Amino acid sequence: MEDTSVKIDTATRDRFKALAAERGLTMRDYLAELAEKEEHAKLLDSATAAFRRAIAEPGVAEAFDRDFGGLPQNTRRAA
Repeated sequence: MEDTSVKIDTATRDRFKALAAERGLTMRDYLAELAEKEEHAKLLDSATAAFRRAIAEPGVAEAFDRDFGGLPQNTRRAA
């Protein structure tokens, strides 16, 4: 993979560098890991929204409860 550069202020660079060092990573590896985590979070948010839409359909939540033992009570929210 070819390297490139990104212009950021020195305070932000120093923060990234310190965070990377705490994890024993180079800043390059830390930023790659951070990007991957953000992509996963975005996918999880999308999947959660799709699940909430699905269980909002009449009868679906009841069928889920019947077939899989239900959701913990504190996870149910209005879709």
